[in-house]
Amino acid sequence: MRQRSLGPFTVSAIGLGAMPVSMNNDKEYPSHDDAVATVRAALDAGVTLVDTADIYAPSWDTMGHNELIVADALAGWGGDRSQIVVATKGGITRSEGEQWGRDGSLAYLRSAVEDSLRNLRVDVIDLYQYHRPDRWMVYGEVMQNLKTLQDEGKIRAVGISNASVEEIQIAEQVLGDGNLTSVQNEFSPRHPGSFDELQYCAKRGIAFLPWSPLGGTGGGGRSVGDRFAVFADIGAAHGVSPQQVVLAWELSLGETVIPIPGARRAASITDSAKAADLELSTDELARCSSVVGLEI
Repeated sequence: MRQRSLGPFTVSAIGLGAMPVSMNNDKEYPSHDDAVATVRAALDAGVTLVDTADIYAPSWDTMGHNELIVADALAGWGGDRSQIVVATKGGITRSEGEQWGRDGSLAYLRSAVEDSLRNLRVDVIDLYQYHRPDRWMVYGEVMQNLKTLQDEGKIRAVGISNASVEEIQIAEQVLGDGNLTSVQNEFSPRHPGSFDELQYCAKRGIAFLPWSPLGGTGGGGRSVGDRFAVFADIGAAHGVSPQQVVLAWELSLGETVIPIPGARRAASITDSAKAADLELSTDELARCSSVVGLEI
C-alpha cells in the first residue's frame, strides 16, 4: 500500500477508524472475536494506522472497550507489530447515566493517558489526540498540558481533533514548529466543511485525518454512491465500489491527507484499503470535487 508521513511515522495512506465495532449510530456491535477479526483484516490488507479513543464504548461503564479490542487484535496478529501506529484520543468525559462532558485539565488528561496505556498494553502512546475542545479552558493551556505529558514520555506524538484553523495555529505555537503531528476532523462528501483545515494542514505539512470520510456510521457510508451518484458512476467504470472512489478522491486533495474509514466488518475495511492504489483521472477527480461543491 502507498505510504504517507504522520509526524515521526510513516503509515499506510488509508488507516482504520476502529470506532464502529464499539460505538455506532445503529447501536449494533459485532462480537469481540468478530471485532478483533475486523482490525486484523485491516492489518492484513496493509493498513498500518489504527485510530481509537477511550470513549469508544457501548456504554459509559465500558470506557476503553475499543482500545482493548485493538490491543487484543495486535497481540494475536502474526505480522510485524513494530510497523503499526496506534492513535488514541482523550479529553471527553463519560460518566454514569451517559453524562458527557469535556476536561482538558492536566490531572484529567494524565489519568486518561495512563488508562489508555494500560488498555493498549504499551509503554508509550504513539499518537495521542485531544478529542474535543474544553470550552471552559484556554486552548493553549490544554496544549501545554499535552506537551507536559509528552515531555514525561507518555506520548510520542501529539495531535488534535475537531479543531478550527485558529486552534491548529495555537497548537503549533505551544507545541513548537513541526511538533503538531495531526489534525483529525470530520470530512466527507456529506460534510466538506473542514476543507479550510485540510488545506491549512497541507500547507503546513501536518497530517489531516478525515474521520467518517465516507459519511458516518448511520448509513451515510453505505449510501454515499446513492447520494452522490458520480462516485458510483466512476466506481462502475473502474470496477470498484463508490467508497473506494470517495477515499481515492480524498487522498488526491493533499499529500498530508490520511483517511481513516470505520468498519464493523472485515470486508468493509478490506475494500476501503484498496483505495490507496486506485488511480483516478484529472477529469474524474474534478467531477468528484464539483459534486461536493469544492472548487479545486
